[in-house]
Amino acid sequence: MSYSKKEYIKYRLEKAEETYNASKLLADNALWSSSINRLYYACFYAVNALLYKTNIKAQTHTGIKNQFSLHFIKTNKIDKKYGKLYSNLFNWRQKGDYSDFFDFDEETVKSLIYPVQEFIDIIKKIFKA
Repeated sequence: MSYSKKEYIKYRLEKAEETYNASKLLADNALWSSSINRLYYACFYAVNALLYKTNIKAQTHTGIKNQFSLHFIKTNKIDKKYGKLYSNLFNWRQKGDYSDFFDFDEETVKSLIYPVQEFIDIIKKIFKA
């Protein structure tokens, strides 16, 4: 089945919101590494939609992060603090997923929840502009 560009973007933005909401549920249950994973993926889905909207192609998580930085952070279309947030989540997600005997703490995770929502909202505003 083939989907239009508009349908794909809508799906990715909905996936970002759904994944963000899952991250809050995980945090509410003290599942810190899982919450970090979902916070990262919430941002990933939103960034992926943004790149797709602007016809910027990337095949990997690293490629998506790099293209986002190049086209939106370095050009000041999106505040650098969100580039840092996304980059940190990228690294932390890998650490949480692949490092043994490692977990995040409540303070770290809860300090990221609101900034991730802001980040997703900023990307959504770009679609409305």
